[in-house]
Amino acid sequence: MNEQNGGAPQGGVVESVNLSERKTVRKTPGAEGVLIEARGFEGDAHAGDWHRQVSLLAAESIEKMVAKGLDVGAGDFAENITTRGIDLLKLPVGTEITVGETLLRITQIGKVCHTKCAIYYQAGDCVMPREGIFAEVLRGGAVKVGDRVEVERMGAA
Repeated sequence: MNEQNGGAPQGGVVESVNLSERKTVRKTPGAEGVLIEARGFEGDAHAGDWHRQVSLLAAESIEKMVAKGLDVGAGDFAENITTRGIDLLKLPVGTEITVGETLLRITQIGKVCHTKCAIYYQAGDCVMPREGIFAEVLRGGAVKVGDRVEVERMGAA
């Protein structure tokens, strides 16, 4: 899809693949990971049979926090995939995106944080509730830094 007209978001790239064995902690940035269909990243604590199998956050969102004086980077907000160059917040629920050889469907934009999590205390703020998106894995495969992130089908706005 990746149309320049009509307000469709342009494609981007994977800047970092971030995994952790525990929830509510910063994820360790890496160069690649394997997405399992209907599950999430192999070896990641958030993988499972639910609607938030994979989380994505734009590097541009992280840079907003850096501009506020926070010492943060890829994985610090517990996102699995840090992207660059695609406006994730313009992707409505139901949108399907390819990330490298994988296919994801957006299931949630932002999240409610009922209490301040460890990430908030470690980073001083948490951008995920406002700017993170969540997806389920429709087609698994390898994801690596430099892979293209492209809109395949827009969800209903």
